[in-house]
Amino acid sequence: MSSFYRKAVLATGLAFAATTATAQENVMVVFDGSNSMWGQIDGTAKIEIARDVMDTLLGEWTEEREVGLMAYGHRRRGDCGDIETLVQPGAQTRATILEQVGGITPTGKTPLTDAVERAATELAYTDRPATVVLISDGLESCERDPCELARALEQGGVGFTAHVVGFGLGADQDDTSLSCIAEETGGTYIQASNAEELKAAMSSVSTAVADTTPDPEPALPEVTVTGPGTAIGGSIIEVTWDPTAETGDFLTIVPAGTAATEHGETQSVNEDKTVNFTVPADQGMYEIRYIHADGEEVLGTDALEITRPEVVLTGPEMVLTGEDFTAGWSPTINPNDYVTIVPTGAETGASASYVTVRDKSEGELSAPADPGFYELRYVLSVDKRTVATRAIEVAAPEVTLDIPETALAGSKFPVRWTGTVNAQDYITVVPAGTKEGEFGNYFVVRDASENQLQAAAETGLYEVRYVLREGNKTLASAPIEITAPEVTVTGPETAQTGSKFPVSWTGAVSGNDYVTIVPTGTDEGEFGNYIVVRDKTENQLQAPAETGMYEIRYVLREGNKTLATTPIEITAPAVTVTAPETAATGSKFPVSWTGTVSSNDYITIVPTGTDEGEFGNYITVRDRTENQLQAPAETGMYE
Repeated sequence: MSSFYRKAVLATGLAFAATTATAQENVMVVFDGSNSMWGQIDGTAKIEIARDVMDTLLGEWTEEREVGLMAYGHRRRGDCGDIETLVQPGAQTRATILEQVGGITPTGKTPLTDAVERAATELAYTDRPATVVLISDGLESCERDPCELARALEQGGVGFTAHVVGFGLGADQDDTSLSCIAEETGGTYIQASNAEELKAAMSSVSTAVADTTPDPEPALPEVTVTGPGTAIGGSIIEVTWDPTAETGDFLTIVPAGTAATEHGETQSVNEDKTVNFTVPADQGMYEIRYIHADGEEVLGTDALEITRPEVVLTGPEMVLTGEDFTAGWSPTINPNDYVTIVPTGAETGASASYVTVRDKSEGELSAPADPGFYELRYVLSVDKRTVATRAIEVAAPEVTLDIPETALAGSKFPVRWTGTVNAQDYITVVPAGTKEGEFGNYFVVRDASENQLQAAAETGLYEVRYVLREGNKTLASAPIEITAPEVTVTGPETAQTGSKFPVSWTGAVSGNDYVTIVPTGTDEGEFGNYIVVRDKTENQLQAPAETGMYEIRYVLREGNKTLATTPIEITAPAVTVTAPETAATGSKFPVSWTGTVSSNDYITIVPTGTDEGEFGNYITVRDRTENQLQAPAETGMYE
């Protein structure tokens, strides 16, 4: 058997088994125009032999394909970039390709790797299937690895194939670098040593290129789907299957007889081969279907009968507006269902106060703020369908308030009440006629029946309201007049800067009120040094550091409102300090003073001209009139 047939049988057997032509690929013929094509076989140049058999390669398949021609080494000697597209891929190019091949004059090198790469790029191999047919009488001569390129084209292409014909190679040449181009891309490699073998090789490659019959798609498996057989409408069921055909497959539940292309709720397949479904609420016969990823082919089914959901609700016959009460249900259909209270006859899907059933059999609801006839509803989460109801009346509670007729502005006054509806209700004081839902100072009733409420800072007519937290609805109210308190504040006519001086007051409203000293004419609400009155009637207040006219104010904490004032002048104290004219660095020297203002004042030594507020070594005066002060470590003039 000749070398042609030994190679052809092996290569074509592998190549045809691997080739899957899924579309009419465009084709580029890459023709060797290198100088070695002048070599002769049986007295005829290889270029002439190749030209004579090209029509065998370009068979009837060219009528339905876009085919082009590329040549290399045909124009310049020693140039690895000598690659040219002689015929752009197009329809009906057979005659043009044969004409162009007839004009090729072998001249230069063999850059076959670059040529195959350029042919693949021009065929847009990354976007659509592409085929290259390489005809070469020699090996790569431009230092590139054809095998490495073939692997890259195979991995990066949509469906790239290369067929290779090695023609007239020397007996000592290793054709592995040519054959691997075909092997890596699933193509055909044939080596021919004479005209007869080359013609047969071209015929074989023509057959390979023409074979666009797709391989049969592998049969999809039958999938076994398993469900519970029966389920209550709206409940959650577990579904399993085996095997998983493809990762994009999914399952659905549809009425029996539904077309394969129609789907209900879907669940994607997973590694556990188990999913949970919330089944439809309507009773009847259904199918659980395993659907192929294309969404049209059913690979497995299981019958499912859905029965009518029936639930029993329990609860009180009557509750008070805003009251918390317990509702019960049995059984739980789906943990995501809920129980709600709505006016009798409310539309389907309406809800107000509600509780999600989860894994419980009872839960807490709050009654609406308006009295009337209502109903409890058990609602399915799957379609907001009501499957059970129970009548309940919501009645108005009887709430009473007991408060004083008057209270001082900012003071705390007692409030008593009866008929607590909800521990989260609250009692507030607001100006008479305030809109429903607005509030002022308040406290939450909790489990008490009396408490202290703080009056507003402004005088006038007010009302105390018991407010239902549900809907912020007032259930009871009582009037109260907020009157101005009579407060006095006294202090000395003068005080020295920084000193503490006595102040006293009468008529304290709240222990949180405070007495402050501010410059005369200071805006309401601003404050300086201050003391909180607490349960006292007198205390010490510290004067500011700056001299001038000030006023002492008694300020109501509620609203920071001034209730009484008295003027005071802050004067500069007469203070003297005495020390020696000189002292040694680091030594202690005597100092004395008169006119102490505060025991927390201090005497310091600083370089002459130091900014106000800065200090060096110092002593606190306390209750003394003399002490020792340490001199600095540096010499110079100090004060």
